Amino acid sequence: MNYLAPSILAADFCELGAQLDIIKKAGVPYIHVDVMDGMFVPSISFGMPVLNCVRKRTELFLDVHMMVERPERYVDEFMRLGADGITIHVEACGCINDTFARIRALGGRCGIALNPETPVSRIFPYLDAADMALVMTVRPGFGGQSYIPECLDKIRAVRAEISRRGLNTDVEIDGGVRLCNVKENLEAGANVIVAGSAVFQGDIAKNVKDFLNIMNGA
Repeated sequence: MNYLAPSILAADFCELGAQLDIIKKAGVPYIHVDVMDGMFVPSISFGMPVLNCVRKRTELFLDVHMMVERPERYVDEFMRLGADGITIHVEACGCINDTFARIRALGGRCGIALNPETPVSRIFPYLDAADMALVMTVRPGFGGQSYIPECLDKIRAVRAEISRRGLNTDVEIDGGVRLCNVKENLEAGANVIVAGSAVFQGDIAKNVKDFLNIMNGA
């Protein structure tokens, strides 16, 4: 099944609660929460207080993407504050299996992410333990970047490996996704689509509807 996961990194934080209500009413099942620490990526986004507020406002699935060094330091607190799933980067965590085990022990879903320059084989050892594999389709750290077309091959490779092993692992993409390129990503094997500015700029409800029309027809 295909899922749209709007990234609140692109939302208007003065209107965040109202915008969460709009995307829920429009039929979105996931909220993507990009956490950046200024170390693993050059930007700093938001952390525990924002997640806490979002959790109080919505019961939608909170898909927390931790673009931080040593994410294992924060798993307990993010889960306590309402994360439903936590995705960590293969480049940033030296104890991935232990971190997955902790997330699961706290009732969450686990994801493993890789950057565009990272060989896709780096995440293969963790696919059996992961609920989701996240292929970054821009270099992480900033919103509004252009999609890197070469990442389609990475998506195909991840989906092929998942299929070869007979797994039910989701394949998520994040970065530069727009209405004009979402279909090719679905065809490559992605089924969880993160979109930021393409959802939150302009008519949010219409943007969501347009995405879902494409995704439901794929």
